[in-house]
Amino acid sequence: MEIGGLDKVVYDYLSRPMRVIAISIPVRVNGSMVIFEGYRVQHNNALGPFKGGIRFHPEVTLEDDIALATLMTLKNSLAGIPYGGGKGAVRVDPKLLKANELEELSRGYVRALYSAIGPEIDIPAPDVGTNPQIMAWMVDEYSKIAGRNVPGVFTAKPVELWGNPVREYATGFGVMVTAREAWRNLFNSNLNEVKVSVHGFGNTGQWAAYWATKMGAKVVAVADTSGTVYDPNGLDVNKAMEVKNKSGKVINYPGGQKLSPDDALYVNADILIPSAIENTIRADNVTKVKAKLIVEGANGPTTPEAEEYLTKRGVVIVPDILANAGGVIMSYLEWVENLQWMTWSEEETRSKLEGIMVNNFKKVLNEYENLKKGGVTMRDAAIVTAVTRIEKAMKLRGWI
Repeated sequence: MEIGGLDKVVYDYLSRPMRVIAISIPVRVNGSMVIFEGYRVQHNNALGPFKGGIRFHPEVTLEDDIALATLMTLKNSLAGIPYGGGKGAVRVDPKLLKANELEELSRGYVRALYSAIGPEIDIPAPDVGTNPQIMAWMVDEYSKIAGRNVPGVFTAKPVELWGNPVREYATGFGVMVTAREAWRNLFNSNLNEVKVSVHGFGNTGQWAAYWATKMGAKVVAVADTSGTVYDPNGLDVNKAMEVKNKSGKVINYPGGQKLSPDDALYVNADILIPSAIENTIRADNVTKVKAKLIVEGANGPTTPEAEEYLTKRGVVIVPDILANAGGVIMSYLEWVENLQWMTWSEEETRSKLEGIMVNNFKKVLNEYENLKKGGVTMRDAAIVTAVTRIEKAMKLRGWI
């Protein structure tokens, strides 16, 4: 179904990346030289420099990287920030490397890609298997080659090295800002005493739960691979975070009912935040989901079949490219700070992030309300909004 009235050439442009770079990175591991395979996919830069994370994972493929770069083009466009989309990867299990080997791999990645990245060209960030320490090594290597400090080439750096403290919780915070706006606009109410269930209790899930309580909601369930902790009267989220981070298992939380990991998807809650992995809500379990509103903290947690079923039932799904964009928006704010050699306070930064998330939700809601009569979902509205902005930029630049 064509719902955006967009030119076919736009889809032709977006169906393939502008540039794909494959690299080899030699690293001495346990005394022997190992050659690691790496990529950087630069998908589209109509709106600005390429932007997207670097993934260190043993099963990553170039096809994965291209798909993820495409999603970043859409996410960055929808976020209203001046970025195109990109993604990087190295096929490696970082857990098997010693710290010095991981550092050498990180620096080698930068040396191989130096001429293709930069603050005005392509700005990487962490993804699965990478973290602020790896970004610190990478920005240092880039700066050494450049002969000067270049903080704006990587984002999500440590706070002590041109980073920003909001980055740690930006994605989870953004998820809850979006949830609040969706509940307010679609269910005409604030979050006071609204029941929230969070499936997946990593960084995004933990901070989504934390900010849910700060906004007045009642977090009734949290879950990780060890199980679900459920209490209809509400959980102590700070305690759950402490238990998870000390023991590695949220099931060790003192109190509440202990259920299986996926039961957080099915408990009696108004808002469900799937924050674990893709394809969590599927055709074989979707009938058990009770929430009225689903806000996607993870990438791709709802399959198309499940989304179709839930939509017919009147459940609204706020899609990942809208709901979990807080991380990349925060990266943009950090980049702006770095380019100007200045800093905002944590409160100032969080306020800017919140303002952008609220405006983005309003844009998508308007499109959704306009298209809803045609049976479209909020995901459809988000994609149309994102692609339309890219199309306008390409037309203005004379590409199409």
